[in-house]
Amino acid sequence: MADTHATTRATRPGTALPETAPSVVPAPGAHLADPAPLGLGAFAMTTFVLSVINAGWVPASVVPVVFPLALAYGGGAQLLAGMWEFAKGNTFGATAFTSYGAFWISFWWLNGHTDLTKVGSDLGKGVGLYLVGWAIFTAYMTVAAMRVNTAVLTVFVLLTITYVVLAIGEFAGSSGVHKLGGYIGILTALAAWYASFAGVTAFTHKHQLAPVGPRA
Repeated sequence: MADTHATTRATRPGTALPETAPSVVPAPGAHLADPAPLGLGAFAMTTFVLSVINAGWVPASVVPVVFPLALAYGGGAQLLAGMWEFAKGNTFGATAFTSYGAFWISFWWLNGHTDLTKVGSDLGKGVGLYLVGWAIFTAYMTVAAMRVNTAVLTVFVLLTITYVVLAIGEFAGSSGVHKLGGYIGILTALAAWYASFAGVTAFTHKHQLAPVGPRA
């Protein structure tokens, strides 16, 4: 028969109850790997290939080479990375990767599946407006990136400049300014590759092999 006196003593007013271990609540998406290196790598690769063309290192006639890359890697992989960032509770990463994934898909559709023959001389204005919109988005994401790390902040600063310069080149119809935007885009891609490298090697080496300059 159970000792009812022990139960009474344990619940008697003024008597402390037995301590229980606090429950541990796991962080959102703790079971998921960090999707940021994937998203950054996808962004870097697609940006690099397009920017090399914009800079005039290869003929502009090879632009269609970018389309499948923009759809599968720059678009698809970044969208996946964005969804995984949502699952991990990272609003910044989710917004960035999902948005730039959508950018690359829209680039693929605009350049490969949109009839622009009737636009004529106004094409530069339309593309320029398109780039201005992305410049605005990237500019306010740069403000948010100030609380991430220096590597990611560098990517957003360079990307903002890239969009602005390319937009100016489109509005002005200047091939020289357009090439300048290509060169800055190459720097943007290299910065994104570095941030991706830093993230993936930090996982495999179990310590920060490449410094990123935490700012939070």
